[in-house]
Formats: sequence, structure tokens, C-alpha cells
Amino acid sequence: MKWMNLKSGKLLVVFAFAICSMQSNAQGDKANALLWEITGNGLQQPSYLFGTIHMICKEDFVFSALAKEKFNASKQVYLELDMDDPQLQAVMMAQMQLPGKESLKNKLGGGDFNKLDSFLKKELGMNLAMFDRFKPMMVMSLLAQRLLSCAEIESYELSFVKMASEQNKDLLGLERIEDQVAVFDAIPDSLEIRSIMNMVNHFESQRNEFSNMAALYRAQDIESLYQLMATSPEMMGSQELLLDRRNRNWIPVMESAMKQSSTFFAVGAGHLAGSQGVLELLRKQGYKVKSL
Repeated sequence: MKWMNLKSGKLLVVFAFAICSMQSNAQGDKANALLWEITGNGLQQPSYLFGTIHMICKEDFVFSALAKEKFNASKQVYLELDMDDPQLQAVMMAQMQLPGKESLKNKLGGGDFNKLDSFLKKELGMNLAMFDRFKPMMVMSLLAQRLLSCAEIESYELSFVKMASEQNKDLLGLERIEDQVAVFDAIPDSLEIRSIMNMVNHFESQRNEFSNMAALYRAQDIESLYQLMATSPEMMGSQELLLDRRNRNWIPVMESAMKQSSTFFAVGAGHLAGSQGVLELLRKQGYKVKSL
């Protein structure tokens, strides 16, 4: 396994799908917790589920001693994607290309293209023309980086890749990069562009909202986190695509992994709760899920 530097292009994978975990709804065990133990239903050893936030300021990054203990005790690690796949970045970049002769400028229209171009130059020192052949989700991932006002950004996912490598643990993914890109492909471009321009036009309020979300994450306050996220325009009315369907697809993968050996799962915290959240879906399959 190879550790990926936070400054490398592979961090784009984390940013590109930060939006996928923008909604949750706590049910069942309503404890404020990000770390959960999975037992029962014939499992020979417990497995663990940890809710991440895909990007956070370095000074706010916390991974408790108990969570480290459970990570260390697990035999394998599953993230949403296999983040140590050497082909991941190349496949992602290919998947994010617009088909045929389509262009981002045509999708945006002249006015929005110029406004977004000016914004990218100001905030990132980049020209939008560099991304004219990419799908709107590429621009969404770039803008997501600017929601954090800190100088250094930390990633739970990339930290887990490093830890797994140091401990010689197998690291795998609950889904493929093609599956995640397909989620966005199913959302009309007009909705993605509306979300992008809403971020540009109301950037400070968006940054404040993300700051509030990060604070709730640090407090492990899943209920309040849901209340904030539920009205987020970034959900684009697509909870079934962004969360629910993916959660259901993950359950058989998780079951197979847990039957093999003790597993540490880490997914966006927005996937944990709700009637179609991973916690409740595991309970419906007969597992005991307990907050730690």
C-alpha cells in the first residue's frame, strides 16, 4: 500500500464526493456517537463503523484513543472507495470527462461561466477554461476545498489509508469510483449547476454553514447535524441517489466482509442514520449495533 500525500491530486477523490454525505436522520440508538460496534447475527467477532467528515481543518481533526484501539484490533479496513488503488485517480479523471463535444461553458451559459471563472481566479488562482471538458462535479469538488477557511486540511480517509499501510491491513472499498460518478451522472446537470452557482453567489453563508456542520461533527451531535444538512441545497433533491440507494448496496458488502474477519468501516457520517441509514439497515438484517 502506498500513502498518498495530502497535497497530491488524489485528494480530489475525497473532495469530489464530500457532497455525497450531506444528509442524515438519527433513529434507533440516538446516542451522540461516531463510532459503533456491530455484533450478533452469527458474527464470530465484532466489527466497527466510524462516521467521517470528508474534510476538516487540521486543528479540528480528532480520532479518539478508543477509535484507534478498534481500528488496530480490526483485521481489514473498508472505506467508501479503495483509496490505495493506484489506478483510482486516473479512472476518476476519465470518468469525469464530458462525453462527445459537450463543454462546461455551454452547460453554464456565458453569464454564469464568466462569473464562475472570476470566482475561481480569485479563490483558487485557476481559469475555468481548464475544466471546460469536465463534468460539473469536478468544479463542485474544487469549490468544496474553499469552504474551509483554514490553511491546512486533514482527511480521515487518507489518514486511514496511512494507518492501514503502516499496520499491513487490507484496505478495500464498499463501491467503485465508477459507481460514485454514476450517482452524479443520474442528477440533471441543471441541478448541479444551480448548486454550483448558489455556492458562488452565497459563498460566505455556505462557508458559515460548513463551519457549523464541522462543529456539530466534532460534537458528534448527529441529530443536530441532520437538521442542518436536511435543508442543504447541495442535496439537490437527490437523497435516494446520494445516500439511500448507496447505503442499501453497501450492506451485503459489509456482511460478507464481517463474516470473514473483524472489519473497520469508515464512511461519511451522513450515511450512518435514518430509516435507510447504514445503522438501521444493519439492525434490520439482525445485527446488534451499539454506540461506543
